Amino acid sequence: MTSIYGNYESYLPLILEKFSQDIHKEAKKQKEKTSFKLYEHFHARIKTAESMIDKCQRKGYPITTESALKKVRDAIGVRIITGFVDDIYQLVEFIRSLPKVSIYNEKDFIRKVKPNGYRSYHMIVEVETPYPDCLGNENGTYFIEVQLRTIAMDSWASLEHQMKYKHDIKNPERITQELKRCADELASCDLTMQTIRNLIQVANQEEDKT
Repeated sequence: MTSIYGNYESYLPLILEKFSQDIHKEAKKQKEKTSFKLYEHFHARIKTAESMIDKCQRKGYPITTESALKKVRDAIGVRIITGFVDDIYQLVEFIRSLPKVSIYNEKDFIRKVKPNGYRSYHMIVEVETPYPDCLGNENGTYFIEVQLRTIAMDSWASLEHQMKYKHDIKNPERITQELKRCADELASCDLTMQTIRNLIQVANQEEDKT
């Protein structure tokens, strides 16, 4: 059976590898410059054909290559877990500056937190490539979904996801309230950690001047 990605499936890991290398190079440069890591964890994946078919069905799209690559827009996915909130915005600006990369959509759930307490920065970027695409373009474009979170945000999202899919939970309203409170406390810790790092950087700069 032919994959939903059709003849374009082999290009997906190549596009992901190129994008990942750009991020890794920037992280190495920042580490040498500041001694701080730009991120703690980097996860990348190609959505399986089976998962893509399921998603197309859930969204009511026809099971076609065009649906998979042009309508769903997360065949290629990257999640970057940072130590500090500022690093998220630094990475966002770096991605924005990459040649042949344009921002198709972005949502800042850090400054505009979801009601349940979820925090993250989501981007859909469109990448111009040297590979053909399903619309017949010789230098086709492909979408990459990027999620950026701090360690605290990622831990909360992972646990919240697990609990959300548990059945027959007693007092769901209480659990929702506690999860929101926990998310707010973790956000406060993120802010404190960012402040501490800023103080260290200022101290180092002052020491360099003397």
